Amino acid sequence: MAEPVRPTRGILDTSVVIDLDVLRPGDLPRELAVTALTMAELAAGPAAARDADERARRQDRLQRAEAAFDPLPFDVNAARAYGRICTAVVAAGRKVRGARSVDLLIAAVALAEGLPLYTRNGPDFAALGGLVDVVVV
Repeated sequence: MAEPVRPTRGILDTSVVIDLDVLRPGDLPRELAVTALTMAELAAGPAAARDADERARRQDRLQRAEAAFDPLPFDVNAARAYGRICTAVVAAGRKVRGARSVDLLIAAVALAEGLPLYTRNGPDFAALGGLVDVVVV
């Protein structure tokens, strides 16, 4: 049986960037992209760490991501896409606010860019109604 074709490009959500060291490259697109929102979540990581070792690990992860990626912005097209994302989420009976909101903003960038979204947290994106190709790794 032939191996499935890997997409050329895809957006990694924050959970995937955090776990990049343990993921198989074959499970990811050939060209990795992140959003400025993921970079913001990574930047907040060291401040939220409870101890110095974890703070250092998070700072290292942030610096490696900053060196590796030129993040996609949350622009006017993503803002429009976010409206579609919110409509789908509310129609599914879920909330838009709270911890899920940054995930939905990242999904809006994926929708605006027409790219699949790679995540470790599939349930966070279950209510998107097929708007975004969500790939759980």
